[in-house]
Amino acid sequence: MALIRSVFQDELDGVSQSLVDLTTMVSVSIAKATKAILSADLSLAEEVIATDDHIDTFQHDLDARIIDIIARQQPVASDLRALVTALRMSADLERMGDMSHHVAKIARLRHPALAVPGELHDMFEAMGAAAFKIVEKTGVVIGSRDTEMALEVERDDDEMDRLHRKLISTLVEPNWAHGVECAIDLTLLGRYYERFADHAVSVSRRVYFLVTGKFA
Repeated sequence: MALIRSVFQDELDGVSQSLVDLTTMVSVSIAKATKAILSADLSLAEEVIATDDHIDTFQHDLDARIIDIIARQQPVASDLRALVTALRMSADLERMGDMSHHVAKIARLRHPALAVPGELHDMFEAMGAAAFKIVEKTGVVIGSRDTEMALEVERDDDEMDRLHRKLISTLVEPNWAHGVECAIDLTLLGRYYERFADHAVSVSRRVYFLVTGKFA
């Protein structure tokens, strides 16, 4: 019985590590997507778009493993909660990869032109940095199950929300000089970064619930 439990625990640990690995893939993806959108780097944008397929495959394989563990081990109580929560976290992380993919697609669409006007470069650089910080911290939260850090992720998201509001305010100003098409691109980009961060918050909240049994 002890051996069976040890094997099961190894499987649970493997699921947790795979979730951490997924956050690493997503953090690299959003960093590269941000660089691509700010520098009109077509090759980097194409790399992010291609990598999204790998993220999707990794997530699908992880979900299949989790379902297989549930079917074989028939876990109960906290073990079942951990596996069901892992399924939900993997879905959030996959969506974060999709947001990076969408950012890269706008960079590719507008190449060789820059999708982001020069005066908004710093704002999107800040949004990219905020997104990277949030997903990096989320990976630590998953690996450590640190509930205090899980709450920090939600507070970090406040900075992304502030930047998003500032962007929208800029786009609706009467003196906006870059046309409707550019405004639409930037509205979409802002939404992608904002949703990226929201999914990270969702993951961290799930970890908090997993550890405490309470909603953050």
